[in-house]
Amino acid sequence: MDIKVITRHAPSNYGSLLQSIATQTVLERFGYTCEIIDYIRDDEHGLRGTMTALRGKREWSNNPLKKMAYLLLRYPEEKLAEVKFADMRERHLKLTQRCCSHEDLRLLDADVFMTGSDQVWGPTMNGHYDEAYFLSFVEDRKKTAYAASFGRTDFTPSILEEYKSLLSSYSGIVVRENTAVDLLLRMGIRCAGQVLDPTLLLTGEEWSKFIKKEINKEYILVYQIHNDPVLSDYAIRFARQIRLPLYRVSPTFHQFRRGGKFVYLPDLSDFLSYIKNCAYLITDSFHGTAFALNFNCQFIEILPNNKTGSRNQSILQLTGLQDRIISDFNDFDIADKRIDYVKVNGILAKERKKSLAILESLCNS
Repeated sequence: MDIKVITRHAPSNYGSLLQSIATQTVLERFGYTCEIIDYIRDDEHGLRGTMTALRGKREWSNNPLKKMAYLLLRYPEEKLAEVKFADMRERHLKLTQRCCSHEDLRLLDADVFMTGSDQVWGPTMNGHYDEAYFLSFVEDRKKTAYAASFGRTDFTPSILEEYKSLLSSYSGIVVRENTAVDLLLRMGIRCAGQVLDPTLLLTGEEWSKFIKKEINKEYILVYQIHNDPVLSDYAIRFARQIRLPLYRVSPTFHQFRRGGKFVYLPDLSDFLSYIKNCAYLITDSFHGTAFALNFNCQFIEILPNNKTGSRNQSILQLTGLQDRIISDFNDFDIADKRIDYVKVNGILAKERKKSLAILESLCNS
């Protein structure tokens, strides 16, 4: 069986790449042929991508001088990340031919088309959803969705009506967050329930095979994907309190100003090694949290300072770890509250088995 998966595989961030690798790996283990659809919109790539991001930042885009400064500062670092992540995708993913438009997508064929994980049903960089992630280009082929995410919960009634129309042609849908289950119920769309993110379908031992060199020292690690000064300040003070060096890993160069020894744009192997071997991880990232769970790390969760925190909360609720969320930024006692990974691993093993069975049935039903 030939399965083609459309997902957010191309943004220059580790979570997007890792969940794509996991989806492909698991489907191939089932004995299927799997390719990730190499769909990269022109307005999310290169200089046009930087300009798309700029339009959403009013503090920069409303002033010609600030606009120019933004492009001069951001484009070089974003281009470098783009090149590095393109290389990692080529090494770790099996991709279709490049598709830049819906017309390109209509040329593809498969036995099953699947919408994969990540925030595929939320807004793209231009602030609007893209019908491609709802498989609108597919005719006369089975359409499924595994661990798809809306990324947020606040949609207008008119958008939800459009979503309902787009999703009604799917033969099977399972989603990543409990809030997504509720959204689908509101739309009257049949959903088989909540499943694990693909990155959690592989164990920490399996992910360790991607690591070439382990890091043998004690440190606190920050993996931050949102611009939140509160998180950066807390991390610095936490490291001072615990008396361990602070490291910060990021694919975006401008984070070097936020504190900690800066590890810029590491290869996938090193990124995983930094998470696996840290004494504590401080993160606002869903996939940062997922890999802390995979590697049994002690971690501290600071919810994103925007409307995307439901995905973080959902996995913490599932594993009974809501107490890892920090709301008092003068609380450092969490360092002494160790996570009971015997219990957590038991929950993950049960959910992993269930999710794998659901994924296989989606393809075969």
